[in-house]
Amino acid sequence: MSPRHAADPAPEERAAVVTGLGLTTSLGGDVPSTWRALLDGVCGVERVDFGGPAGPAQVYLAARAAVDPTTVLSSAKAAHCDRSAQFALVAAREAVRHAGFPGPSALAGGGSRVAVVVGVGLGGLTSVLEQNHRLQTRGPGRVSPRAIPVMLPNHPAAEVGLMVGAKAGVHAPVSACASGAEALAQALGMIRDGRADIVVAGGTEAALHPLALAGFARLQALSLRHDDPKGASRPFDADRDGFVMGEGAGMLVVESAAHAAARGAHVHGRLSGAGITNDSHHVAQPAPGGTGCAAAVDAALRDAGLVPEQIQHVNAHATSTPLGDLGEARALHSVFAKGVDDVTVSATKGAFGHTLGAAGAIEAVLTVLALRDRTAPPACSLQRVDPEIGLNVVGRDPAALPSGPLAAVTTSMGFGGHNVALAFAGAS
Repeated sequence: MSPRHAADPAPEERAAVVTGLGLTTSLGGDVPSTWRALLDGVCGVERVDFGGPAGPAQVYLAARAAVDPTTVLSSAKAAHCDRSAQFALVAAREAVRHAGFPGPSALAGGGSRVAVVVGVGLGGLTSVLEQNHRLQTRGPGRVSPRAIPVMLPNHPAAEVGLMVGAKAGVHAPVSACASGAEALAQALGMIRDGRADIVVAGGTEAALHPLALAGFARLQALSLRHDDPKGASRPFDADRDGFVMGEGAGMLVVESAAHAAARGAHVHGRLSGAGITNDSHHVAQPAPGGTGCAAAVDAALRDAGLVPEQIQHVNAHATSTPLGDLGEARALHSVFAKGVDDVTVSATKGAFGHTLGAAGAIEAVLTVLALRDRTAPPACSLQRVDPEIGLNVVGRDPAALPSGPLAAVTTSMGFGGHNVALAFAGAS
């Protein structure tokens, strides 16, 4: 029997800590630039002409990545990856270096104790459409030999797994806009169960294509404020009319406390708990009253050993849709009850768009940063909080979080009724 199995670590040593962060968004190509722009009230939404005939369903708003991933990766690697995988690789590389490793190949033990979990929503949509266009216009002989690998939902996870040499498992949860958060919930379970010492986990998305945009428009989910791109997405605002699609990735290095301590790693926060539920109500509408979201937050708090009174901050899913934002607000009222006014709520998608499968992971990174800097990020486009929302929503300036121990929750919801909540605690 190996020494590891002869003396399993104590539960506290199996606690999951965050040692590395990585981002690429419409606000910046890495964590420092994204965080700085978010705090400064920058908005990454712009009017974009995707071509095609104008009409009621034509969409011109999007939050494109500030840094094209093909300018960061080698030309060979970029050519072999779907854009969603390119984003995942960029963010994962930053997270690994931020965790104190000189490079992805420097992770522990030949990869036997390293795992990867990367969630996607639409995944390789643009590659599917590109290859279908080749098939229709140039024939089957012109379809790429890599067409199938880049179409698969596990493509970003597989590429990150290859980059870091992960041998303890490579997973790809697909739960619509909750995928990135669910990836982190899986990472937490792997650390606690002792299946891995290090998990590189997060979410990615690159679906800014006219088909996806038109589809969401037909669902009446997108903002039609074309004459005001910077003010188009207004989470929790009284005049919100839908979201703006974005692209990018968020990645975290989640590590067992024992492993992080043994290598002298700097801890940026703790992933303390996760809750996953499903509404079982409607494929595209939240359950009335946000009951599924409330249950997920309750579950995350129980899992973390926290009570609502210990939470000072929430990074809300808050997509800027009328029904979604109201349902989430009611969920938070249900969980925090009379103490809801003491919880500082950030709604950040107005700045970098709704990144679908990447959203939960990007916002998890922002939650760790908020706890680290004791600063709740602002809502760059908020004009007037909807009176029905009734939350302590951060306005257009950052809000200071209190002194003392800090804990926060971030929420994610997705089509199909998916709800995921993650609980984080400050590093000290």
